[in-house]
Amino acid sequence: MTTHQMSDAELAGQPAAYWTGVAYEALIAYTRAQQAAKGYTQPQFWLLRNLSENDISPDGEGMTLPELREAMASYIRPEDDLAAEAAVLLERRWLTRDADDRLWLTEEGEKARVDLARNAPAIRAALHEGIPDADYVTTVKVLHQLIRNAGGAVA
Repeated sequence: MTTHQMSDAELAGQPAAYWTGVAYEALIAYTRAQQAAKGYTQPQFWLLRNLSENDISPDGEGMTLPELREAMASYIRPEDDLAAEAAVLLERRWLTRDADDRLWLTEEGEKARVDLARNAPAIRAALHEGIPDADYVTTVKVLHQLIRNAGGAVA
């Protein structure tokens, strides 16, 4: 589908599911490419975030890979291999593994998480270029209503 020279009335008839899917894939691909250019992957960043008591982890306790998969269930992609991603972070000494197979964030890993998080504003700025905040807010509100209309829950 294309929006090339479509009128507003024609655009209003476009399927939301199609366009949200196209947007999702494009946004994920862009974000992951930007992160790869900086030497890390999105799943690696998520691992660091989920193990940091200064970020997503409620207590900074170590977690097994199955526990991490469950924690990331709403955003991990089917092709993401957390075992392989964790192996890279273990090699970098950003994570350690204990005798119970739990992964723990190291001091170096926390420093890396903070450093990697500094890339997010530039990625967001590039994706939001030319989009006024008011339009973005309206878009998110529309998406929330579409989700509710479809019987989904908006967190």
